[in-house]
Amino acid sequence: MTQAARVALIVAHGQPSDPGPAAAEIAALAGKVAAHLPGWHVASATLAEPEALARAIASAAARGIVYPLFMAGGWFTRSNLPRRLAAAGGAGWRIAEPFGTDPAVADLVVTMAREALAEAPAPAILLAAHGSFRSPAPSDVARAMADRLSRDLGLPCEAGFIDQEPTISSVARRMPGALCLPFFAARGGHVIDDLPAALEEGGFAGRVLQPVGLDPRAPALMARAIRAL
Repeated sequence: MTQAARVALIVAHGQPSDPGPAAAEIAALAGKVAAHLPGWHVASATLAEPEALARAIASAAARGIVYPLFMAGGWFTRSNLPRRLAAAGGAGWRIAEPFGTDPAVADLVVTMAREALAEAPAPAILLAAHGSFRSPAPSDVARAMADRLSRDLGLPCEAGFIDQEPTISSVARRMPGALCLPFFAARGGHVIDDLPAALEEGGFAGRVLQPVGLDPRAPALMARAIRAL
């Protein structure tokens, strides 16, 4: 691999109402990914921060790889990110597949659920995801993941969404004692505020895991995907 390719930029949506904390979390994640990529420069930016993408592109010593910290290849990663990247001066950068579409990440989700069920059995799994009113891609990825969990673990598993039907709260009402696995790449407002509110509304009494993107094994998977591009 050439020196010009040894630059990676992790890009996340961020939190438009309060961009600072989300930006700091993604920067910390970039440091963890860098630990698995010796010789690389790994930076980060969120789309919610004004000019953050342009600053990251301008500060890079060479064109490199953009790693989308998203769970699906919908509008943000297929249309908005390339447009924003070109406007920021990064037209020659390559864009990796989103975090949530990596088969290794799906394997990690199964492992997380299996480990949690070994500690405390549950009758079902609620896969909490974002969804989208704009594109079917996010829900398609989440539903495929729910089918995989049900098939591999032999338990009922249903995806519930923040931005579309079925909602997390409605699934929680049907699965009050399930294991809830948040299918999110980072800890933003949806994980901190919307998910707990939806679970409370649905009378959920089961265990809630950390988002898949916060699992300590996730940075190594991101590094492997970056290195392979």
